[in-house]
Amino acid sequence: MSVGKYPEWMYKYVSSALLILLICGTVTAQDPQFSQFYAAPLYLNPAFAGSTGQARIGANYRNQWPAIDANFNTISAFADFYNESKNIGLGAIITRDREGLLGLQSTSIGLMASYDLKIAQNLSFRPGFQASVYNRSINFDKLTFGDQFDPSTGQVINPTSVEGLNTGQSKFFPDMTLGGLFYSKNGWFGVTGAHITQPDQSLVGSPDKLPMKISGHGGWKFYLRPGVMGAGFYSKPRERSVTPTIQYRHQGRFDQMDLGVYYTLEPLIIGTWYRGVPFKSVNGIVNNESIVLLIGFTKKGDKDILNIGYSYDFTISKLGARSGGAHEFSIVYSWSTRDPRKPPKDKLIIPCPDF
Repeated sequence: MSVGKYPEWMYKYVSSALLILLICGTVTAQDPQFSQFYAAPLYLNPAFAGSTGQARIGANYRNQWPAIDANFNTISAFADFYNESKNIGLGAIITRDREGLLGLQSTSIGLMASYDLKIAQNLSFRPGFQASVYNRSINFDKLTFGDQFDPSTGQVINPTSVEGLNTGQSKFFPDMTLGGLFYSKNGWFGVTGAHITQPDQSLVGSPDKLPMKISGHGGWKFYLRPGVMGAGFYSKPRERSVTPTIQYRHQGRFDQMDLGVYYTLEPLIIGTWYRGVPFKSVNGIVNNESIVLLIGFTKKGDKDILNIGYSYDFTISKLGARSGGAHEFSIVYSWSTRDPRKPPKDKLIIPCPDF
C-alpha cells in the first residue's frame, strides 16, 4: 500500500528521521530559564541556600511562547533554611519542564548545602554544592505521520502510527552543580557550574551528553534616601534603591545575557532588562531575544517577608510577537527561625533583589 506517490515505508522513515533530529536538537538546547532569576535563587546558584538567614519557601511558574505549539511550561518549588550556629544553609528544589509539541518532559529533584565564610570586615564568601536526580520522558502520541493522512482530503484517517518508536520512554540520571558567591553590603558576584559531570540524557539513538552550563551573575545596590510609612511612633522606614544587575550564561553552543535594573519603591518593585547577546550572532542572526518588564510587591513584617512578582517577556527576536512572549509568576515567603534570646551574629546580608 502507498500514500500518494510515495510508499508507506518512506513516510515512516522520513518522519522517524525528522523526529530523532528534533529530539536531539531539543535535548542539547539550553536549560529552562527564569526571567525573575533572583526569585528562583536555588535554581540560579546552590550558594544561595540559606542566604536570607531565615527559613524560606518559594515557587516559580513560567509559560514561554504560549501562542505556538512549541511552547514551554516550567514550574519550580524550593525550600531552604539557615543554621546560624554552624553557618550552614540547606535547601531542596524540584523543577518540572515540559515542551508542548512532543510532550518532552524533564523533572529534577535536588538537595544542596552552602557555607557562609566571612573573609573581611565587609566581604563574605559562600560556596555551594547540589546533588540532583533527573527524569526525562517523551510521548510520541501527538506526532502525525504521512500514512495517517487521506491524500485526497488531507484529513487524518488513522488515529496512531507510532509503532516501533517506544512511546512513553523515560530515563533517570544523576547530576551535580557547584556554585560560589562573593558579597558585601552593596554588591555581589556569583558563579555556577551546572551539569559538571555532563550526564548522558539520550532517549533515542546514540549517547547525548547534557552540556555543562556556566553562569555568572552579579549586581550593585545603590541605596537612596529611605521613604517613611506611617506617622509618629508607628512610622517605619521604606527602602528606596536602584540596583543594576547582570547575568551571563553559556551552555554548549548557546550564550545568553540578562542586563537590567531594579527600582525598589517599597512596597513596590519595578524592573526592566534586556535579554540577548548583541555582539554574538547565531547562524548569521544577531542574538536579540526579549525585553522583560517586572512588577513586584513586597510586604515586610517584624519577622517575615512576602514577595510576589509578575513579569512579561516581549519577544524581539525573529520569532516575534506571534509567539505570545512569556508570562512568569513568583511567590517567596521567608520567616525567622532563630532564638530571639540569643544576640544576632555580625553577619552581612546579600543585597541582591528578591525578583
